[in-house]
Amino acid sequence: MIKLKTALASVAVAGAMAAVSTPTMARDTINIVGSSTVYPFATVVAERFGRNTDFPTPKLESTGSGGGLKLFCAGVGTQHPDITNASRRIKASEFELCQSNGVEKITEVRIGSDGIVMANAVGAEQMDLTLKAVFLALAKDVPDPEGGEKLIPNPYKNWNEVDSSLPGKPIVVMGPPPTSGTRDAFVEIAMEGGCKQYDWIKAMGKKDMRAICHNMREDGAFIEAGENDNLIVQRLVQDTDTLGIFGYSFLEENRTKVQPSLINGVQPTQDTISSDEYPVARSLFFYVKNAHVGVVPGIKEYIFEFTSEGTWGDNGYLVDVGLIPSSRDMRMKMAKQARNLEPMTGNEF
Repeated sequence: MIKLKTALASVAVAGAMAAVSTPTMARDTINIVGSSTVYPFATVVAERFGRNTDFPTPKLESTGSGGGLKLFCAGVGTQHPDITNASRRIKASEFELCQSNGVEKITEVRIGSDGIVMANAVGAEQMDLTLKAVFLALAKDVPDPEGGEKLIPNPYKNWNEVDSSLPGKPIVVMGPPPTSGTRDAFVEIAMEGGCKQYDWIKAMGKKDMRAICHNMREDGAFIEAGENDNLIVQRLVQDTDTLGIFGYSFLEENRTKVQPSLINGVQPTQDTISSDEYPVARSLFFYVKNAHVGVVPGIKEYIFEFTSEGTWGDNGYLVDVGLIPSSRDMRMKMAKQARNLEPMTGNEF
């Protein structure tokens, strides 16, 4: 049956591509871009899909969530990706970019949860950070410690200057670049969460508030590490004073090398993340370009594989590589939405 589907899909390529505005060569391999956090999960699914079906193993590229959505939304046609992974939900501006470039029907699939951790080397002093301390340590501008509702360039050099209970070690944190969904989620949840501890900032308009809360310092205390989380782990092992920011699933892969900080007194675990007890938890997604279904063979079958209980369920194989499953009701809803290719309407924002 799968061979027949492959043949039929290949026949469909010629007719379907006639409707694509930009002429291009047809291809038979699914092209997936996007989040470095979702990449390990999608890789496992793609490899199983390639082994267990007659379709080629999908090609994956880790570009970051923002970079992947930019590529995904650039247009329809096999020169553009079919699927993009994201460690945060698509933004309204990105959805509008897709629409303006003819990528009109997009199916959203929430695959599960992940937490964002701040970690240091095993053997170093484990940190217990509040969201307020995280904001004061990493924001470009902070409230004047002398008082008053005004901002000053971040003066803090050591952790005990932002919280007297913390060690007197220098503030050095490596994290992802602005193209990363992990960075987006970190500033949205952790930085903004700490920033809003100041009532006068919380009372600002959303744009002004975010300009303060989301703006990371540029004086060397925060170091952008690119999309490769392995580089962060290497630095943490070499320098026990450095903290790194990455997804919980990557922490699980490197438990012998790094340990998580507590955030607001809560240790990141599967239970605390899935219950939202851990303060820096987020949802993970992938997005399907519906116009490519039936043009590039195997997309519907790949979706079916990813949304099967044996894949993303409570006992699915993705749990073994760190995915925190959604509730059963959410999985059932997402599986139906994905397999029926129900498009987003724009009312989700």
